[in-house]
Amino acid sequence: MKKWMIGLLMLCAGQGGASTAWGCTGIALVARDGSRVQGRTIEWARELLPSYAVLIPRGHEMQMMLPDGTVGSTLKARWGAVGLAVSRPEFIAEGLNERGLSVGLFFFPRYGSYESYQPQRAAEAVGDLQLTAWMLTQCATIDEVKQGLRQLHIVGLNEGSVIHWRLADAEGRQEVLEIVGGEQHWFNNTVGVLANGPGFSWHLTNLNNYVNLYPGDAPIGMVGNLTLRPISGSSGMLGLPGDMTSPSRFVRAAMLRQTAPIQPDGWSAVRLCFHLLNSFDVPIGLEHPMYESPDLLSATQWTSVIDLTASRIYYRTAQQSTIRCIDLRSIDFEKMAYASRPLDDGGEENVKLVRW
Repeated sequence: MKKWMIGLLMLCAGQGGASTAWGCTGIALVARDGSRVQGRTIEWARELLPSYAVLIPRGHEMQMMLPDGTVGSTLKARWGAVGLAVSRPEFIAEGLNERGLSVGLFFFPRYGSYESYQPQRAAEAVGDLQLTAWMLTQCATIDEVKQGLRQLHIVGLNEGSVIHWRLADAEGRQEVLEIVGGEQHWFNNTVGVLANGPGFSWHLTNLNNYVNLYPGDAPIGMVGNLTLRPISGSSGMLGLPGDMTSPSRFVRAAMLRQTAPIQPDGWSAVRLCFHLLNSFDVPIGLEHPMYESPDLLSATQWTSVIDLTASRIYYRTAQQSTIRCIDLRSIDFEKMAYASRPLDDGGEENVKLVRW
């Protein structure tokens, strides 16, 4: 077995059984000054998920991994990029390149399916977990992604690993890519949110079940001579789903985004996005039978927000909630060498002591 398969097997462990392993929720916002941000969570409920910040300079060569455990073609980066990776530095889950293209993978088990791997097409094969890196290093816009993917043999690196992708570019476009039966399906993401399965079009249809929801309080009503008043605030959102299933998270994300106040600038939108994403933190105890939870603080292992306009990636983790920032404009992608580092430095939570 090739060495790279070890990390993949750990990543995919448990996917074939319980569906508690993976969950992702994404929200996009636009500030009043035109700044565009993309936020998301990533969940893994089995153990502490190895996660990395990865810098890919222009000209860096990457080997494509194949489902049979061998390696395929060598890819040279056309554009520099920074990504946040899971399990291995090669598996970028969320990233941004120097041209303003943002790509994130969201797990899509049981609803998507790729072409079967054909060894004779190894030279054009790209595994699903490396496709984010391929898009970021080869393309400047979503149109370039669409054109380039037509030439690829996209395959799953593990039978239980199925993904769909969220893309946004500097032109203001947001789209979702799903691969079903080996066919690529693109959706214009006008609602600005994404979760996991079922498919994106199903989620859009399901939103019709919540047409009654609105911000603020419900009006006072009457039943006979009895006056009915809301028991508490925000009663207009009575019925908003609060569980952790993908359909419920999609609805909740859509409603939170729809009602979120428009922020004046990018940094304000980044901060608001982090607050909105707090609603999707998954407590580890909900993911397992009673008394069988692993020793984790949260199933939500990290949360990121990308400011496409300012070319910055912000993130925080369950272990260290201080927000950290990677500024792509400070990176010379021509001179810098490839680098990867853990998202956390192994230290304790940074607590500021308040003194009287």
